[in-house]
Amino acid sequence: MTLTSTAGDPVVRVSGTAQGAELRGSDADATVLAVGSTGVPAVEPLLSVTRRGRTGFHARCPPERAKTIVSTVAEAGDVTTADPDAVVEHDPDATRLPVPELPGFGVGNRSVLAACGWRRPTNPADHEAAGGFGNPDPAAVLDAGTRLRGRGWGDRCQDAFLAETWGTVRDGDGDAAVVVNGHGNPADALLLAGAPFEVLDGATALARAVDAERLVVYASAADERAVETAREAATTYPDPPAPIDVVAGPPEYRAAEPTMALEAIEGNHRLEARLRPPGPEEVGLHGRPTLVHTSRTLAQLAIALRDGREPETRVVTVTGDVAAPATVELRESDSLADAVDAVEVEGTVKAACVGGRFGGLTRDLDVGVDPEALSAANLGTDGTVHVLAEDSCVVEFVGRRARFAAEGNCGRCVPCREGTTQLTALLRAVYDGEYDADGIEELGRVMATSSLCSFGVRAGRPARTALAAFESEFAAHADGRCPAGQCVEPAEVT
Repeated sequence: MTLTSTAGDPVVRVSGTAQGAELRGSDADATVLAVGSTGVPAVEPLLSVTRRGRTGFHARCPPERAKTIVSTVAEAGDVTTADPDAVVEHDPDATRLPVPELPGFGVGNRSVLAACGWRRPTNPADHEAAGGFGNPDPAAVLDAGTRLRGRGWGDRCQDAFLAETWGTVRDGDGDAAVVVNGHGNPADALLLAGAPFEVLDGATALARAVDAERLVVYASAADERAVETAREAATTYPDPPAPIDVVAGPPEYRAAEPTMALEAIEGNHRLEARLRPPGPEEVGLHGRPTLVHTSRTLAQLAIALRDGREPETRVVTVTGDVAAPATVELRESDSLADAVDAVEVEGTVKAACVGGRFGGLTRDLDVGVDPEALSAANLGTDGTVHVLAEDSCVVEFVGRRARFAAEGNCGRCVPCREGTTQLTALLRAVYDGEYDADGIEELGRVMATSSLCSFGVRAGRPARTALAAFESEFAAHADGRCPAGQCVEPAEVT
């Protein structure tokens, strides 16, 4: 089976918008396809026109301009006639996005993200043409787990190799379950919305390897496109080893934590972290041995099985003080600076909070994106980089993160519940001249070593790392001065 032919009339792809349906109603002789986001919304709506192995890209293309472009190209038969922003020569039957020279595409490569912005997300023919829907030997799947590590804080095996946990589930008592956790991270939602078959390929291969009887895709109800696309993909996925259910969970940040995700899937309205041991791999969804992996982890598995080698890449989303966020795929040898190169920073970079809501703050972007390098730098590995521009106040920033933790924790364990409240108070006291660096450091250490789940373990990290990298700014605030000029009131973190 081949992808939509590009040998005859132009093939038009529209990424990041719903205007594909509108274009399909035009009179031009062109095939119009609605594809998912590229992960670089700064260039979207992105219109690409392909003919005979050549694609012209038109960035930020409104519907009126798109109609003119389609008509012009269809009449001339030349994708360069409508003044595209970039042109790429490629295989006429390309199944992955030919990367254009446009802002946001200049770093890394695209393996896990290859389908995003090119294939129709729920079209089985597109995915099959790319080599999808394979039926790998379970032994090969389990072997791949000895070399792959989990991605994201919603993954039960974050940064850990997967094989041991898979073995526990395979050998456990009761019918196993596999949960795709697409909640809480923009890259996981992007994959569910733009390349759901890649995720399902990994999930179904894993389900066969551990003899799972249930497969659940879980995402935030706030990510409507991810939920809707995953549901459509689940209905068209050929011959899954178990019924595929798609569950939309509450949008709260904590709902992505693996055990709270299970609570949400089971329909419990009060989300609390589960005591462990036993972990979900022993007693998980409705008491079943359960694997909980993020979309990124399972898409990585699918690509590894298809290519016969693990893609040594990391999917990273850059946000914060930037003109528009971007999700890029970097080689593990690339750095945080490479990730930031994918976006337009609003000013100069002062710092970055690396690794999710409770990541670590750093001035140094010359740090690799592999988990060892990030952990050695006391940064997080969740796959996000929040940029702070020079006029941002790190004290105000970490204060808001602490307050979010105090208001958003589940309340199950004392170190997290009380610790986040005390941390907020300690940071608020800085504005009153009571700067207790040792107290903040000690509280963060206690939370990190005694909290029940990753929420509490990491909630103190923004403050602790900010103290290490920006100690003078805390001291300045205690003296009544904000070096960034942002904190005009003495109680910015209340």
